Amino acid sequence: MYVCLCNGLTDTRIRDAVAAGACRPCEVYARCGTRAQCGTCVRTIVSMLRSPAAEGSKPVAN
Repeated sequence: MYVCLCNGLTDTRIRDAVAAGACRPCEVYARCGTRAQCGTCVRTIVSMLRSPAAEGSKPVAN
């Protein structure tokens, strides 16, 4: 499913960026090689970052 139409970002690409360590929307964009355009998708990205599935994919700090 497309989350960001401006950049063509899908939920899969965003989840991959989160799994790679992105913790904020700007980090998701950077890992996808894009930048925020209109900002409409930011709320959805934040929701994905806060979801329980994202919590399990973040690296654990020692």
